[in-house]
Parts: sequence; structure tokens; C-alpha cells
Amino acid sequence: MTAPEDYFASFSTADDALVLASVSSPAELELLNDWLRTHRREHPDSKIDVLQLPATDEPAPGVLASLVEELEADEDRLVVPVRVFWVPAGLPTRLKVVGLISGRDTYRPPEILQRRILRKDPSRARVVAGEPAKVSELHRQWSEQTTAESPREFARFVLRRAALAIERVELRLLGPEYKSPRLIKPEMLASARFREGLDKIPGATVEKAGEMLDELSTGWSRFSVDLIPALGRLFSRGFDPRIDYDRDQVEKMRHNLETHPAVLLFSHRSYLDGGIVPLAMQENRLPPVHTFAGINLSFGVMGPLLRHSGVIFLRRKLDDPLYKYVLRQYVGYIVEKRFNLSWAIEGTRSRTGKMLPPKLGLLAYVADAYLDGRSDDILLQPVSISFDQLHETAEYAAYARGGEKRPESFSWLYDFVKAQGERNYGKIYVRFPEAVSMRQYLGEPHGPMVEDEAAKRLAMQKMAFEVAWRILRVTPVNATGLVSALLLTTKGVALTLEQLHHTLQDSLDYLERKNTPVTNSALRLRTLEGVRSAVDALSNGHPVTLVDGGREPVWRIAPENELEAAFYRNSLIHAFLETSIVELALVHAAHAAHDPLQAFWDQVMRLRDLLKFDFYFADSAAFRENIAEEMSWHTRTRGGEGEPRTRGGQGDSGWEAHVSAGGEEIFQLLRAKRPLIAGAMLRPFFEADEIVADVLRDAPAEISEKELTKRALGLGAQQVAQGRIQSNEAVSALLFATARQVAADQNLLTPAADLTERRKAFLHEIRAILADMTQVEQIARDRFFTEERRRHRERAGSA
Repeated sequence: MTAPEDYFASFSTADDALVLASVSSPAELELLNDWLRTHRREHPDSKIDVLQLPATDEPAPGVLASLVEELEADEDRLVVPVRVFWVPAGLPTRLKVVGLISGRDTYRPPEILQRRILRKDPSRARVVAGEPAKVSELHRQWSEQTTAESPREFARFVLRRAALAIERVELRLLGPEYKSPRLIKPEMLASARFREGLDKIPGATVEKAGEMLDELSTGWSRFSVDLIPALGRLFSRGFDPRIDYDRDQVEKMRHNLETHPAVLLFSHRSYLDGGIVPLAMQENRLPPVHTFAGINLSFGVMGPLLRHSGVIFLRRKLDDPLYKYVLRQYVGYIVEKRFNLSWAIEGTRSRTGKMLPPKLGLLAYVADAYLDGRSDDILLQPVSISFDQLHETAEYAAYARGGEKRPESFSWLYDFVKAQGERNYGKIYVRFPEAVSMRQYLGEPHGPMVEDEAAKRLAMQKMAFEVAWRILRVTPVNATGLVSALLLTTKGVALTLEQLHHTLQDSLDYLERKNTPVTNSALRLRTLEGVRSAVDALSNGHPVTLVDGGREPVWRIAPENELEAAFYRNSLIHAFLETSIVELALVHAAHAAHDPLQAFWDQVMRLRDLLKFDFYFADSAAFRENIAEEMSWHTRTRGGEGEPRTRGGQGDSGWEAHVSAGGEEIFQLLRAKRPLIAGAMLRPFFEADEIVADVLRDAPAEISEKELTKRALGLGAQQVAQGRIQSNEAVSALLFATARQVAADQNLLTPAADLTERRKAFLHEIRAILADMTQVEQIARDRFFTEERRRHRERAGSA
């Protein structure tokens, strides 16, 4: 593209140009005339005609008629779009906010101020020209993209092309973070592709489709881009203002976004997430994203404010064929123009702290756009967002006890922002792991998956799970999660600072061996000062309680705070999931009457199957290899210093001999294993399964989800009171929902002749797993007290 300032220097004496000048004030007209005089003086042989356009999307009939006449005059004539560009500076914030809500250009000063501004600083405005195009070339593009034949429609098409050409020039001046789609509605409604599909929908009209496009329309006001940091700080006040990034990941993503459109799929733990992604893009000078959100967030002035800040509001129910069609075409247009989309891959906030299964609805629309050939590839960019703490955990604890979600409103928003400022919540961590290519999973555009819905859905499932898996692998483990996990295992018993520090080291060693990403707060747990800093940040019931006034301070998690602590613990279970399964399978194998090694592997895969609705796993082959690696390492390090890490199970079957010996040999492996953590990570989930299985013993075959949850909450409260359930957090409507999925997967919710016997067998199986877990916990407890006595003797001796 020719540089805008030097465009007319390329004219020869035969050049014939039609300048389409978008000006809308006397000051801008003066700038345009000065600019034209300069170029006419420098290029006297060039023929330059000017058609002045108002700065509106729809010109007056007279202006449109003049443009039709000019375009019909000469097919070889060049059309040159021109506009006055106002350099950002100094406009009062209150005027920018009003402009943002109304949708006006918030960089263009009000007409009454323009001359005064230019007198003080003439450099504040400049005339820029977009890339020219011949009338014949524009006519060819119009014929390919639309079914219209009217010269007036062609004139409107030229105006849209001119506006987009100017936008590209201004984008170069402003930077990629200001990139935003323009003229979506007129371009889509004029598209031949769009009209052909519309004709196939009974009762559909262009007018109805246009209304739906108005409902979906979004874009980034330039001021809204500038406003992102301030709004981000307002809604995330209480956090460290410096978001923690991996700079290498940011630069890799920057390179990818230069060549392909992307869908940024983020993990979702807080209402803040939807604002953190655009903030992260703006801070790193990356192209903005257009974020999907529920229509429930479009209340009051929040609707227009968010619409002009890149938010696309979706209806809760997509049951209207026309709406589904318009949404699909809208998504296709966005990716075809290489703009970026964003939404939560889980669909909703996780209220338990662990990742939820991915939702495929919107992803199907993006896949359709790719298979239709609207881009040669589309990248699915995983985004991990994590926090040291969240005030929303109190809300999630209420949900777990059966509470209802509070509807969004101004009072809700006020309370949310107020809560953010009540204390220090630590840091926000954002990670961008390697992107997933649609081409890799769906094949070439226009390929066989266009017609094969089953194959396409399977490919989308694999894509989505790969995105979620990559999010988990880069999410750093923080001190909040580690401390919460440890204190939850004591069941309300307080620990001293030294006990906390000593016990945390095994988990830190394990994370280091596995090369698991951790935060600086987790690394500081290597020192007593770092542990003290972590528990102080969590004290006052958030969710740790400090008990002071004795010989030394101690810390505990009170029963009423267990659900909040569980949220933080659940955020790191993925890092300890495989080693926890190893522990439970070892105890099971130790009790096996025949072939302990086979019993170990059978139980490993059975536990994976029972936990598949709660957690993400590698595929079966990779999972088995990971388990073998775990076992190989623990066998090599048993009773002494650890040897260098190797790929477990490859040429080394030493661990298999130990397991095959069964009985006491396996328990020796367990007594040497560090950490022993199955109970800390998995007990609440299996206890929730046990409660649901117990309810099902005498429940109707097809009990409703609501009735099952009600009975489970009641039975769970009783069993906690009786001491039959160890974790208060197991009595949770959120965990019962997943436990119901497990029961359904075991065919325990459909009538059958042997249903009662199978339900009893399932309950017996879950109780056996919990009994194995209790043995692991007893070994860990015995080791803790043995080491406590040893340290006590050492302290006494040194005294």
C-alpha cells in the first residue's frame, strides 16, 4: 500500500482521481482544501475531482446520486478515500465517556472546539488517504460478493470499501490494539452468501435479520481501548496492578495473530475474566478481542458501554432458526475479516475451582466458518487466568450449600466493585500456551467434515479438550492452593508455622521434579518467612483462621470456611492427580488375592473412569505412561536420595517387581513415597459419590436431579454430624451434580431388573476406595507424628 502522505506523488499527467472526502465540520473542510491545493499545485497535470461526504454511514440521496454519476463516468478512474484524522490528546474524559456510550468517535473533538484546538496545536489533525482502487476493480469485487445490480447499491459498496481503506491507514497510525470491525451490518446484508441462506429460512426477512445484527453488533471505540486499563484497575482493585505474564508466550502469540484469526478461549473462575483478556491484549499492544457474554450483563448504560468495548451479547436460548443463522454468519464474518473472538471455554464460571468440561456451541459456528473456506486456518488460543485469591469464593460456598445465583443489576455491580476493594487479593496470572490449529483437527476447508456432522463434532471435542489440557498445564500452582490443601487435611486441627513449612516441602519437591509451573508465592514457601506471608494473606477467615495468644501462633481452617478453602485446593489438583491415583491403586493392589500388578493397573484405569467427569486426563496410552513414570521414580528414590529423573517404565520394570510382590512390599513403597496426598486431593469427590450412591439405594429409578440433590444435602448433613463423612465440603450441590453424572455413566439412573443390586455394588465400591484412602492418610499421619517427635528430640537436645 502506498503511504498516505505520498500518494499523489505517484500520479502521472494522465492520472484521473475521484477523491471521496469524509468531512463534517468547517474546520475539517479547511484542512481538506489546504491539502487539495497543495497536491494540485505539486501535480498540475493530474485531474482530481472531489466529492464531499458527511461523516455518517448513510449519505444523503443527493450525494449518493452524485457518486453514481461519478462512478459511471470512467471505469479506469481511481477512487481515493480521504478523511481528517484527529491525533489522540486532551479531550475531557466526560465528553469521551458520553461519546463512548452513544457510539460516536471519541477521538474527534466536538465541532465547537476544533478550531480552538488547531490554533493551539496544528499537528492535532491531519488529512490521510486510503489505498486507491480503480472503479473497474471495485465493480468486479462488488459483482463477486453481492447479488445486487442497482448502481446505487454499487455506490454504497464503494463507500464501504473507502471507509475500510481509511480504517486500515488509521490502524497503522494508532497500533494493532485499535483494530475493530466496521460496517458489519451493511456488508453482511449486502452479501450474496448471506442473502442466499436467508431465503432458505421460512418467514425470514432482511429487516428481521438487520434487527438481530443490531443486537449482536459490537466494536472497539478508540476511547474504550484507552479506557481499558482504568476500567481494569477499577474492577480488579485489590489485586496487584501488574498482571503476571510469560513474555515468551506473549511474543509467540503476537507472531501467530499476524497471520491468522484466533479464538481466545479462557478459563473462567471470576466475573473479572472477561475484562482481563482485553486488558492483557491492550497492555501487550495486541489486536483487541470481541468477547461473547450473556445478555443478562446488558443492563442500563452497561449495555452500550460494553457493546462499544468489544462485547457481543448473546441470548440465553438459541431456539430461533433465524437468530442462529444470523449468529453463525456474524461469527463467519468476524473470522473472515481476521478479527479475534473470545469466550470462556467452560461456558460459565467454575464454582469449585477445577476446570469444567468445555462447551462446543460457539465453537461449532467457528468450525463452520473455517470449513466454508472463510479462513485458511483459525487458531484456538488457550488462555489461563488464575488468581492468588478471589472474593467470589464466599458466593461459591453459598451455591454449594444450595443457594441461588444473584441476578446482575446495578446494585450487584456496586457490591462487586466494593468487595474488590475490601482487602489485598494478591496477583493475577495470565498465560498463553501454544495455540491449537483448526486445520490440524478438521482437515482442509471444504473437506469431508462439511457433510459429516459426527466426525466434525468428534474433532471439535478433541480440539476443545486439547485447549483445556493446555490451559491446565500452564496454570501455575500458587501458595494459596498449597496452604489450603494442607490445612484441609488436618480437619480443623491447627498447625504451627514450623509444621506448615516442614509439611509443604514434600509437595514443593514433587512440583519441582515434575517441572510444574509455580508462582513466586509458592517458591517462597521454601522459607519460614514465605510460609508466614502466605498464611497471613489468608488469615481472618479468608479462609485461614489465626489462633494467637499462646506460646506461638497456629493456623487452621474452621469448618465454616472449608468450602472456600476447597476452591483454592481444587485449582491445583490437576498437578497431583496422577500421583494421588497411584496411592489409591497401590493400596488396592496390596489387598489383592491374585496378581497384584494387574490389580494395580485395573484400579488405576477404574479410578480414571470414575474421576473423568471431575478432571481432565491425558489419553489412555499417555496416562499409562505417566503412571509408569510416577512408579519408576518413587521406586528409584525409595529409602534414599533421588536419582536423576528418567522416562518411567521404559526399560525399567523394577517397580513392577515390587508391586507384583504384593502385601507388605507395596506398603513399604507407600511409606517411602513423598508426598502422600490422595486424601487431601480426592476425598471430597469420592465422599460426594458415596452420599449420592447411598441416596440411590432406596430412591426411585428415575429420580430427578433436583430431588437427588435435595436428598443428598440432607443425608450428607446427617453423616457429617455423625462423623461418617470426614469432609464438610463433600456436602455440596456442586459436587453432587458431578456425582450424578458418574451414577448416570454407570447406568444407575435408568430402570432395570438388577438396578438395586448394581446400586448397592457401586456404593460398596466407593466405600472400598474411601477405605483405601483412609489407609494412605494413616500412613501419612504416622509419618508426620514420627518426624514431629524426631524434631522435638533434636530441639530438646540442642537446648
